[in-house]
Amino acid sequence: MEFTDGLVFAIVVGARLLVPLLIPRFPLPAILAALVIDAADQTVFQQLTDLDLDGYQSYDKALDIYYLTIAYISAMRNWASPFAFSVARFLWYYRLVGVVLFEMTEERFLLLLFANTFEYFFIFYEGVRTSWDPARLGRKGVIVAAAGIWIFIKLPQEWWIHVAQLDFTDFMKEDVFGVTPETSWGDALTNRPWVTALLLAAIVGIAVLAYIGSKRLPPRDWAFTVDSDTVGRHLGWTATPTPVPEPVFGWASFEKTALLTLVSAIFAQVLGSNASGLQLLLAVALVVLVNAGIANWRIARGYQWRSTFVQFLVLSVANLVVIGGFAALVQIGDDTEFSLPRAMFFALLLSLIIVLFDRYRRIRSARLIDRGQVDDADPRVGFASD
Repeated sequence: MEFTDGLVFAIVVGARLLVPLLIPRFPLPAILAALVIDAADQTVFQQLTDLDLDGYQSYDKALDIYYLTIAYISAMRNWASPFAFSVARFLWYYRLVGVVLFEMTEERFLLLLFANTFEYFFIFYEGVRTSWDPARLGRKGVIVAAAGIWIFIKLPQEWWIHVAQLDFTDFMKEDVFGVTPETSWGDALTNRPWVTALLLAAIVGIAVLAYIGSKRLPPRDWAFTVDSDTVGRHLGWTATPTPVPEPVFGWASFEKTALLTLVSAIFAQVLGSNASGLQLLLAVALVVLVNAGIANWRIARGYQWRSTFVQFLVLSVANLVVIGGFAALVQIGDDTEFSLPRAMFFALLLSLIIVLFDRYRRIRSARLIDRGQVDDADPRVGFASD
């Protein structure tokens, strides 16, 4: 039984770590898959294992941040509109700050106040990109979509989950079908057949309305595709640009440091690290500076990474040395001893985000320059126009 429990746990957690890596190339199906796995993981554990899930909720929230971080970075690679990306950036950092505050205070209302609008906005925008040029939305369409998702979808959902703390499955069984939460779905559906019939009729009605609505959509700009590279070719994007040296203390490094510090703070809470916010900031800033120095040294000498995976491995080793040295210097940890597993985890996490961030931000900057637009990697441009 212990082997089976461990196998199921490894498969589920492995899926939660690996599936998000598909988001940059296949944004819509990959993030929907990540969303489904996130919704189903605890049910899988309850049904197939005897694992103690008391502490899993914190890990679950951290893994959510993991796949949403990759989604945000992939928007750098795939979204042509500076304005839409600026809205996504605001929604992402707004939520990220809220999660950090929640982890520090455990006040659940913060998750309602800092609603996770970014995720559904990302799904909406990627849904548009499957068949249409999203530039047709314009600034007004982007704002209306973001506001609608925030007010009519995320606020009620966040209240239900985090404030009322209601479980949808228990609610449906107890209040709709009139059975106990332990009752099987087969018995629940037959307990009140008229409710089952109404739900089926509602599903059919929604499907009919969706079909009618699909007929009123504007003509497609291209054949349906979930491949972001195919969409890029439709938009006339050029190949991956040649990397050039960048200022080590530029705005890109500032955003990267902020992003990594916020993400690290969340994972530090989950992993039980007692590092202070200042220590995390200094450690992350040191990692960012070292990685920027390595990148510029390599580019200036004409060295190219043989693959993204090799780049990730090399930077992971370098970052492990940096984190280990910093930890030993300031004695971070539950005691004065150096925690190698924790340092290795943070080295891998930071390296992955840095590799994706640097690669996709350079791609975005080059494409914007090709189109004669402002490089919105610089936060000073604010909500850049299209």
